[in-house]
Amino acid sequence: MDASFIAAEARAALDAAGQLPDAELDLAAIALQFARIDAPEADAAAAAAHLSEIARQAVAMAVEDPAADAGDAPRRAAVLAELLHSRLGYEGDQQTYDDPANANLIRVIERRRGLPVALGLLWLHAAEAAGWEAHGLDFPGHFLLGVAGTRGMVVVDPFHGGLILEAPALRALLKQFEGEQAELRPGLLAGLGKRLVLIRLQNNIKLRRLRAGNMQGALTCTEDILRLAPADAMMWRDAAIMNQRLDRIGAALACLEHFLALVPEGEAAERARALANELRQRLN
Repeated sequence: MDASFIAAEARAALDAAGQLPDAELDLAAIALQFARIDAPEADAAAAAAHLSEIARQAVAMAVEDPAADAGDAPRRAAVLAELLHSRLGYEGDQQTYDDPANANLIRVIERRRGLPVALGLLWLHAAEAAGWEAHGLDFPGHFLLGVAGTRGMVVVDPFHGGLILEAPALRALLKQFEGEQAELRPGLLAGLGKRLVLIRLQNNIKLRRLRAGNMQGALTCTEDILRLAPADAMMWRDAAIMNQRLDRIGAALACLEHFLALVPEGEAAERARALANELRQRLN
């Protein structure tokens, strides 16, 4: 199977996923499609088989731990850490953090190393298989998980083996990203939907390509994100700006039209209209 066929097949799957409500998205399966586009030579079938094995073991371990299955959130976090960190060897890649492989699910599975969001996605996959509630958290700079139970939620760091973070550790982590003046505030532990978790994963690839000066690669990544998230206005704006910088004026205008259909009013809309007018003048 050649690379172009694999990419086309994967993009068709993303297009289909883009029409689904958030609750029906299969996180790991969609992340696998993104990974196939970026690494068509990799063994996606082996990765899919491994994801099935993670799910099977998660179900078995849930049955074997009555306290976790009854709703003890710390026990649930401990079971997931036992499976993914202790048994399967998943760890955060602290040595080559910026390696693009750390955001490609197939490579993460092969290497057992990855970024926080890539590892967190595997945790969410296992938790869902076990029938336990878990979700990504909108914490700045470092992807965290909330593992829920009958008495509330524990905050887990998948990058560090499933470490449970209490308020002092969360405050210290926040200060690393926002400075010493930062303090915990409402909304930092708000849950992320599945689509937003996948966007956060792919944004790592997009930003690394931008830093490397690979504008075309960043645009391609953005266009693939939009297959999954066609209602993401900011992603349409980003695509417009990248197309503009690549001197693709018609494509930039089309992206701005999508943005304005989603955000017709406000300051951002006015800026978009001004840019669209400027681009139209360049076409004349």
